[in-house]
Amino acid sequence: MKIEKSIAIYNKRARFEFEIFDEIEAGMVLTGTEIKSLRSSRASITESFCQFIDGELYIINMTIDEYKLGTYYNHKTKRERKLLLHKRELQKLEKKLKDVGNTIIPLKLYINDKGKAKVLIALGRGKKLYDKRESIKDRENRRNLDRLLKKS
Repeated sequence: MKIEKSIAIYNKRARFEFEIFDEIEAGMVLTGTEIKSLRSSRASITESFCQFIDGELYIINMTIDEYKLGTYYNHKTKRERKLLLHKRELQKLEKKLKDVGNTIIPLKLYINDKGKAKVLIALGRGKKLYDKRESIKDRENRRNLDRLLKKS
């Protein structure tokens, strides 16, 4: 089992599915086996989202695989994990979340320089189908332009 120095797990679908307005870095409450599994890049945030429960923000549906050497102390793979933010930030997010269509989604899960697990969350609104098509067209146009520039 390889433990890497810098871990970065991205939610690749988030920027395609959502219009991003505001990004905030948040800490997470994890158990020992969760952080060990996270350090070996055994996590996924593609299907996860954030939700307020009793005035506190939780990340739901995030998958952190069980730690191989974790015996009976192992954690549940999908459980609600509390996010650590300042009270002012929580109040600001909760106020913005009341607008119709807004949601909080995780963009990136990583371990910072001090060894703490952090998650980059964003306030966003779901894109319509025509917006997604426009994103695909822009991406293909950029690829074609890069190919032409590379050939010349």
